[in-house]
Amino acid sequence: MAKLRDMFNSEKYVIAMIHLAGSGRKDVIKRALEELEIYEKEGVDGAIIEDYHGTLQNICDVLLESKREERKIIRGVNYLRNPYLGFEVADDFNAKFVQFDSVQTPDLKLEEYNDLRKRFKNIAVLGGVGFKYINPTGNPIEKDLDEGKSRCEAIVTTGNGTGIETPIWKLKQYKEILKKFPLIVGAGVNLGNVSEQLRVCDGAIIGSYFKENGNTRLPVDKYKVRDLMSAVKEVRKD
Repeated sequence: MAKLRDMFNSEKYVIAMIHLAGSGRKDVIKRALEELEIYEKEGVDGAIIEDYHGTLQNICDVLLESKREERKIIRGVNYLRNPYLGFEVADDFNAKFVQFDSVQTPDLKLEEYNDLRKRFKNIAVLGGVGFKYINPTGNPIEKDLDEGKSRCEAIVTTGNGTGIETPIWKLKQYKEILKKFPLIVGAGVNLGNVSEQLRVCDGAIIGSYFKENGNTRLPVDKYKVRDLMSAVKEVRKD
């Protein structure tokens, strides 16, 4: 499996979220393609196509149309309703990775998951540990992270909810344990904290911040994307 920094061809990579909002199938596709174009033009490294407001059909539509448009931005899948199916969807449409909100033992059908990992060796996994809305395992964090490392190509963690800043102490704690294994901050990244958080983490997933007032149903604000990526470029110079 390729390292994520090689996949994204970048240090301190930024992955944007496509929430699949819109009024009807055609509008959902149109908006998602417009958002992908903004992300690509502003230098975002990757995008996750997620059924946050949409459907599996919407995910497939957007992946197909973006492939036809020969979008260069690296695309991935987070099929919230059935993440296991995300492997096949990603493989069918040349997406490079999938996201699982949790790769903690209580949350996985481990046998099925391991079989899919073997079948789709070309698909990277961004795996959640200590992720928003997921119940804690009760294990020491060292055990959860050690198990997580064996199940994915990068650990993703968050604070308590969508748009809520991930505590810097938590990111530092995870990174101290993970060492060189990739850590991605998965929620609450904004212009005010992106520099601090990316100095700890290897990457960031950003969604609601790119929308006015954090409203995931609204279109992406290209100026918010531009300003944040300018700050990221400064971090990369360090």
